[in-house]
Amino acid sequence: MLIEKKENYKLIYSDENSFSKFYSSFLKKEKEFDKENLIVQISNEINITKEDFLLFLSIAKQKKENSTSLVIVYKDINIDDFPEDFNIVPTLVEAEDIIEMEAIERELGF
Repeated sequence: MLIEKKENYKLIYSDENSFSKFYSSFLKKEKEFDKENLIVQISNEINITKEDFLLFLSIAKQKKENSTSLVIVYKDINIDDFPEDFNIVPTLVEAEDIIEMEAIERELGF
């Protein structure tokens, strides 16, 4: 797992060759990012299922309660397979836009 600090978020991306290894690495570090917006970019080289993505759902809810955001980036995804409030997008640019939009919503009290 690689971590890159950006202006408004931390970018976490996979360098592992399996989802289980990546997710395990992520869970070990996740509490360190409690107060930060996160974008998790998952390699398209990793075989991943809908159930794998849903493992991030409880973390996403916790981030929202902490007034931060979690966005998953994965190119080949059908977002209609997931809850509306679960942020999964195909590109990093879209993920950055969501981080920005949610920050504005929090400032406006939504």
